[in-house]
Amino acid sequence: MSDHRTIFFLIGNLLAALALGMLIPALLAAVQQHEDWQVFVTGALVTGFIAGALILTNRGTLPPLNTKQAFLLTSLSWLALTGFAALPFAFSALNLSYTDAFFEAMSGLTTTGATIITDLDAASPGILLWRALLQWFGGIGIIVMAISVLPMLNVGGMQLFRLESSDTSEKILPRTAQIAGAIAQLYFAVTALCALAYLVAGMGVFDALAHAMTTIATGGFSTRNDSLAAFDSAAIEAVGVVFMLAASLPFVAYLQVINGKRNALWQDEQVRVFLTLVVFISLTLWLYQIGVGMGDSSTAFLKSLFNTTSILTGTGYATADYDNWGPLALSLFFVMTFIGGCAGSTSCGMKIFRLQVIVKAGWCYIKQLGQPNGVFVVRYNGQLLEDEVANSVIAFVMIFLMSFAVVAVALSLMGLDTLTALSAAAAAIANVGPGLGPVIGPSGTYASLPDQAKWLLSLAMLLGRLEFLAVLVMFSPSFWRR
Repeated sequence: MSDHRTIFFLIGNLLAALALGMLIPALLAAVQQHEDWQVFVTGALVTGFIAGALILTNRGTLPPLNTKQAFLLTSLSWLALTGFAALPFAFSALNLSYTDAFFEAMSGLTTTGATIITDLDAASPGILLWRALLQWFGGIGIIVMAISVLPMLNVGGMQLFRLESSDTSEKILPRTAQIAGAIAQLYFAVTALCALAYLVAGMGVFDALAHAMTTIATGGFSTRNDSLAAFDSAAIEAVGVVFMLAASLPFVAYLQVINGKRNALWQDEQVRVFLTLVVFISLTLWLYQIGVGMGDSSTAFLKSLFNTTSILTGTGYATADYDNWGPLALSLFFVMTFIGGCAGSTSCGMKIFRLQVIVKAGWCYIKQLGQPNGVFVVRYNGQLLEDEVANSVIAFVMIFLMSFAVVAVALSLMGLDTLTALSAAAAAIANVGPGLGPVIGPSGTYASLPDQAKWLLSLAMLLGRLEFLAVLVMFSPSFWRR
């Protein structure tokens, strides 16, 4: 039998870190003399006990992970963390069922931003901080996974972003572990900078810290029912736009810039296309609003830019109820739900680079049809794009769309109306959060959905965050054979 002690030992360490994280909101609640400190201490004790048991029973000389075990670790760790991260929600005064608590925790750790809490204004500071911490932890976990695990597993074309290259000049730092450590430091620094910017723009200390964590994680959990619209501040919205965009660019490229490669960001094809797309869609929605007489020019532009950035990056903040912007806006927002930001960022969705690869491969095929004897190659960032990468990307996009269709149909069978079912499936699969319509739109929540829909959407959030193939491969019989 395979030796899975390494998997359980690593999961134990992750749960131990989660238990320590629960003590942060516990301390805040204790300082404010709020009874929620007991909720987080209880959750930390339960989580810490299981973590200790896993660590102690699997310690010693551990075998290295093989590819199969890397797949298992990726999926099991996110499920285990979500299961225990839900405990504070389940134990709290919110009176949530474990289904609702699991949904909220999954939405947090996958940085989706969908919520079932109907009155955030009345929630305790400890719960609000825990939601922000979950998204912040999930954000750094996603970046590390994107630079170390997914390229190794050849998931969805991520092999394009392998850090270990035969050309040593392309290595940013000697080892992947060092790069992960450097990115963690950068992640912390950018979060602190974002919090400071929110403070200067007019937020209070607690709101600035919580929103900085969820902005950099492109998660979108807010401390207010009306999200950032509650602050009614153009300066705060501008800060949100800047840091949502910053978090949606490749963090490895930031390290390259720090280490002297000044043009690393702009030389990346996905960065150029992503920023161009943000500008183009924002201008389109702005002109559309001006054309139909919705607000003055400057206000309409900021609303368009902010909400476009929020949905395209998968953050999910809202400063306007864009359900009322008309059919063109609804169509654009629905399409943006699927796109996402750049690979190697905290953003979600299909990712810009995959759309680029499909367009390049498709155009190459069209030219091949016109000149059957011609030799055409596809390049990405100046490098030859191998057929294996293109096939992997095409397979990923097909599985993405098929998963969306299956989830949407299943939600419809559970009694959800067409708009809610389609937008909920898209928002969960793409890890965006808010959907469309009066139920789960920017002014609604997922609280009224049936329990079976919440479990299905939790699975969809996990699938989308782990890039589908990392989870679905385990359902293949050949995966379990020697």
